[in-house]
Formats: sequence, structure tokens, C-alpha cells
Amino acid sequence: CVPGIENLPCELQRNFQLMRELDQRTEDKKAEIDSLAAEYIESVKNMLPEERVEHLKKIQSAYSKCKEYSDDKVQLAMQTYEMVDKHIRRLDADLARFEADLKDKLEGSDFENPGSRSLKKGRSQKDKRGSRGRGRRTSEEDTPKKKKLKGGSEFADTILSVHPSDVLDMPVDPNEPTYCLCHQVSYGEMIGCDNPDCPIEWFHFACVDLTTKPKGKWFCPRCVQEKKKKK
Repeated sequence: CVPGIENLPCELQRNFQLMRELDQRTEDKKAEIDSLAAEYIESVKNMLPEERVEHLKKIQSAYSKCKEYSDDKVQLAMQTYEMVDKHIRRLDADLARFEADLKDKLEGSDFENPGSRSLKKGRSQKDKRGSRGRGRRTSEEDTPKKKKLKGGSEFADTILSVHPSDVLDMPVDPNEPTYCLCHQVSYGEMIGCDNPDCPIEWFHFACVDLTTKPKGKWFCPRCVQEKKKKK
């Protein structure tokens, strides 16, 4: 379960504070290493073999602690990245559902509004007359229909033209993994190929012509083609 996005700033602040504390611990440990190394160099000639070994073990232990702090920081950074990524995926899914609901409502309002139908009819006749004048064979059936809000507002066209994949236009982390046949980052709904040896594994619904998750096992177009070749 992904917590509400309103908690995200607090979670980020907490994680960044932990990272800062890990940085400070690492710096303190590095200062301790420098001190131990200087002490060893200064006193090594007068040390017994056992004392040398013991002193070197202290330096090695301090280095191990530094590595441990660094590993913890990397793990925390990865958790923070995953947390933000989950919110992005959920927002993409919510946006897709919002667009679908809005489209259904707008289609329903077109049927309920006689003025909208008469407006379309007048527009259709005008388009046909205009097409004859230009010498081109175009009709309302040949072009995509655009739904209008009551009163002929263009707001609906603006909203429906937005797609979850438009998120990809924003700058992304170059280290973020890519998937699918389109070689893009993850967004919206995705489906996994049931072939364990599939080199891609995950695909966007739209890229493989899916609107809902199919029942039973599903194989991507690439794996299906490979199976046909083997036969």
C-alpha cells in the first residue's frame, strides 16, 4: 500500500536527514582513520609485532565502518527513489482513470444535449460544402470526431489530448531502467511476459494493444515470434 502523497515531503525530509547523519558519521570515522594512521606511522618503529597487528586491525575496522555507512546511505537512496517512483506510477494510473471517466461523461452529455447534436449537424453540412469547394473528399466519418463541452468549449479537447505517457517528456534520471518495445521508463499500467527468458519482461498496455489484463498466461510479440521460429 502506497501512503498518501501528502506524506511524501515528510518522508523525503526524514530520509535526507538520515543520509546527512550517515555522511557525518562517515566524516567522523575518516578523521579517526587519519589519526590512527598518523599515530601508527609515528610509533611503528617502537611497536612490538603484536601491537602493530592490533593497531592495523583498528584502522581496518574503521574502514569497514565507513563502508557500512556508505552502503546504508546507498540503500536509503534507493528506497527513497522507489518511494517517489510508486507515487509517480499511482498518479499516472489516477490520471488515466480520470481521463476515461471524463471522456465517458462528455460522450454521455453529447447524447443528452440536443443543442450539441444540432451544432454537429450544422457543422457537418458546412464541412461538406467546404470540401466540395476545395475539391477534396473529406467527411466527418473520415476525420476523428472531437467531443465538445456544452456551449462548444475547447476545454474537453485540451484534457483528452493529455496522455499518461506525456510524463516521459519531463527530464528523467538517466539511471532509471527502461522497458517495453518502446524502450521507455515505466508508467501507467504494465504487463509482464510469462516467458522467464524474455529479455524485456515488462510492457506498457498501449504498446502491445491491450486495454485490460488478459486471462491466463500472456507472452509478448517478440517471444511469440521466437516460438513460431522454433516450430
